[in-house]
Amino acid sequence: MITAVSSHLASQFIVSPCLCNHYFPSSVTYVFLNTHLRRTTLSSNSSPKVLSRPSFDIFSSADGSDVGGGDNSDGTVEKKLNRGEALGALAEVGRSLSNIPDDLAVAIESGKIPAMVVHRYFDLENSPVLGWLLRFGGFKERLLADDLFLTKVAIECGVGIFAKTAAELAGRQENFTRELDFVFADLAMAIIADFMLVWLPAPTVSLQPPLSVNAGCLNKFFYACPDNAFQVAFAGMSYSLLQRIGAIMRNGGKLFVVGTGASLIGTGLTVLLIAARIAIVASFDGETNDLPILPTSVAYGVFMAVSSNLRYQILAGVIEQRILEPLFHEHKFILGTMCFAIRTGNTFLGSLMWVAYAHWIGIQTING
Repeated sequence: MITAVSSHLASQFIVSPCLCNHYFPSSVTYVFLNTHLRRTTLSSNSSPKVLSRPSFDIFSSADGSDVGGGDNSDGTVEKKLNRGEALGALAEVGRSLSNIPDDLAVAIESGKIPAMVVHRYFDLENSPVLGWLLRFGGFKERLLADDLFLTKVAIECGVGIFAKTAAELAGRQENFTRELDFVFADLAMAIIADFMLVWLPAPTVSLQPPLSVNAGCLNKFFYACPDNAFQVAFAGMSYSLLQRIGAIMRNGGKLFVVGTGASLIGTGLTVLLIAARIAIVASFDGETNDLPILPTSVAYGVFMAVSSNLRYQILAGVIEQRILEPLFHEHKFILGTMCFAIRTGNTFLGSLMWVAYAHWIGIQTING
């Protein structure tokens, strides 16, 4: 978020970086997990029993096929197992394909999701708040992939609000309470940007309807891409290297629009508020002549599209899904605590990096 701080805007312009909650590792590494799958199914008397499933060392190959034991390059065997076990999970709770949402029923019928996703759906359905959110496609796809998704949204927005408020207080100092209208405008834009930084790269369970036959090649390509370049594919599904790169490109474009738009709205609103103050209060000495609105907004959009995009995809797809989730899957409190610590550190480091970037391209100047 780009903010003009203090009432002396003619001589002082500070770019507040608290939306850029990022860190930057020295390299990007794919982590491939050795997957040992055990599934449950139902016997004829509906009592669940555990069936052993062969172990596969799953790797994402260049052509998008999963390299594992046996001739199963298209995942047909895995999809059939997914379908049978997901139907068994439905029968276990007395449900059928006819009394669950259509998109979930289609995914089960096609073998796209395993039984654990079905069990998670019923667990979430029992919660008044989460059950209500399951009615919305975007939330459903993310909650089924990560039951801590809302927790991570709360962490990101909460840390962002705290850091942003601290930055506003440090910048405005004795003018903080007198300029609360500016502060609230900045915080509103910060919340929007922080939410999108969690939403876009979050791993998802694909429940999208099929594209029409008339869809263009570009639409078909991005349709097949994951929402996170590093997310783990379910058994029977796979993503090629090109599709994973496509996830970075697609989210980068969206974040450029979000970042540029948020900055334009926030900075533009600040300008309007200052103009209104000057018109109402003759003694108010704020000026906006030196406020580089468009260059700063575009620069922030580029920063989010490249730097924020990569960091948040790595954070959600590698650190959280591939490392923390397997280690602390049975200990949700520890997992949530670890996510809080990492995202808090990410906020601080990202803020420093935005300041360095803003100085480097010459959009931030601080005059005595």
